[in-house]
Amino acid sequence: MAKQPKKNKGNNFLVQGSILAIAGIVVRLIGLLYRVPLMNTIGEDGMGVYSTAFSIYNILLLISSYSLPLAVSRLVAARISLGQYKNARRVFQGALMFATASGVIMCSITWFGSNFFADLMKMPEAAYAIRVLAPCILIMAFLGVFRGYFQGHGTMVPTATSQIAEQVFNAVVSVAAGYMLFKAGTERDLTEGTEGFYSAAYGASGGTLGTVTGAGIALLFFIVLYFSFRKVEDAKCRRDKHENRESYGYILKIVIMTILPVLFSTTIYQISSVLDQGIYAQSVSDSYASVWGAYSSKYLLMIHVPTAIASSMGSSIIPALAAAISRGNKTEIIDKTGTAIRFNMVIAIPASIGLAVLAGPIMNLLFSGDNSVAIHMMLIGSTMVMFNALSTISNSVLQGIGNIWIPVKNALIALVLHIGILAFMLWVLDLGIDGVVLSNVIFYIMMCVFNQLSIRHILQYRQEYIKTFVCPLFSSAVMGLAASILYRVIHALIHSNMVSLLLSILVAVVVYAVLMLLTKGIDEVDLASFPKGRTLVAIAKKLHLLGR
Repeated sequence: MAKQPKKNKGNNFLVQGSILAIAGIVVRLIGLLYRVPLMNTIGEDGMGVYSTAFSIYNILLLISSYSLPLAVSRLVAARISLGQYKNARRVFQGALMFATASGVIMCSITWFGSNFFADLMKMPEAAYAIRVLAPCILIMAFLGVFRGYFQGHGTMVPTATSQIAEQVFNAVVSVAAGYMLFKAGTERDLTEGTEGFYSAAYGASGGTLGTVTGAGIALLFFIVLYFSFRKVEDAKCRRDKHENRESYGYILKIVIMTILPVLFSTTIYQISSVLDQGIYAQSVSDSYASVWGAYSSKYLLMIHVPTAIASSMGSSIIPALAAAISRGNKTEIIDKTGTAIRFNMVIAIPASIGLAVLAGPIMNLLFSGDNSVAIHMMLIGSTMVMFNALSTISNSVLQGIGNIWIPVKNALIALVLHIGILAFMLWVLDLGIDGVVLSNVIFYIMMCVFNQLSIRHILQYRQEYIKTFVCPLFSSAVMGLAASILYRVIHALIHSNMVSLLLSILVAVVVYAVLMLLTKGIDEVDLASFPKGRTLVAIAKKLHLLGR
């Protein structure tokens, strides 16, 4: 009997990343499920207001705390690896000080500047929802510190658990509050003759209230967890005999210096979205709320489900690469880089193809009403999934190897080019919302190219193309054809969109997996490195998809 390939313990970040990825997908699926009744309740105009409020909230959240989990996890992990548990605790405490200051400041700016931000986006109705979201900025700052602290201890489980709990409460409260406040807003519209102003404003505010509630529940979970963990931490601190005690001033300095480049990079991504909306709003003469609602709450919502894997893998690879850097093991760094990129492409490429070929059935299953605009967006823009995933993981690789300012430079260059391309598509070619979709795909393509060139220059890393790109593309193309044909055949026989779609997806997954194994896009060593790898290898061998 052939010897089973030994699972590479150095690739444990795949397991940790997979835990977070599964939670991320569950969170996004819950998001899909609750946004369907929310959209059906408050309408596309209300969802356009909801999306606008979140665009502003996300930028201010980025400034206050978005990068805190990454910064805290890196700093805590570095000290724990050296046995400096007291300094790791000081990092946690110093980060809480930073979170308090930044959270209070940004919460105040959000609350008192709500009318200004709403008018800036040409959507005064959004001021109500922006104010509801203001306290969430402070809550998320604290939440980021707690998540980073436990990630720095090498576990993604608390983060994953809290994300799911947060989204469940978010879903329940958003739908319930959205319904009640939309009804109240409709009554006020009838009284004041404001033709949908307050129904959209109040309905969107109900949706954002769920976000605040979910974040509060997640923070409460971490507070309880931390005090349960405190005895273990105290015992480790008592064993810490290192004399070097880092001052809180020094800790705040390194927290800020770690956050800044990540902050600038992610802020550029968010600014791109806000600029897209602003430029698109200026290019159309009629109300754009319903079209933008379809773009943000249908098309982008679907795009972001599979990209959860790239974000999760990025969170787990950063401390893994930082550890390899500290050991000076270049071979390990290159191996982890290649593994992370390939793992993401194995998922992202078929997701892109699947969303394109089944765009109609998926949209019609999830959303009521006319979905023709959203379906058209998906047909021309589904490749954003693979390019978004590749740019995200390559950003994380650069941050993990210590070149944290390079993604900022690359994102800034891509943003400037993107704005020029978007303006050309809207004002010269008159493509409308199609121009927004296509220019965003081009933005992520540019980010992929710039990041890959940077990684190649720094690590002398040569990207492997056959297993990473060619095999997944070929397998995905065959998978997409099979799924499309099967859906049409089943739907013609039973006339059920849901059953036809679910069966088509199930067969598509099987077809893709078999083709990837047969074309050696995934070999025995790769499969063994995946979560539950040995079980997967055994199953594949029983099915004669791998050599014995």
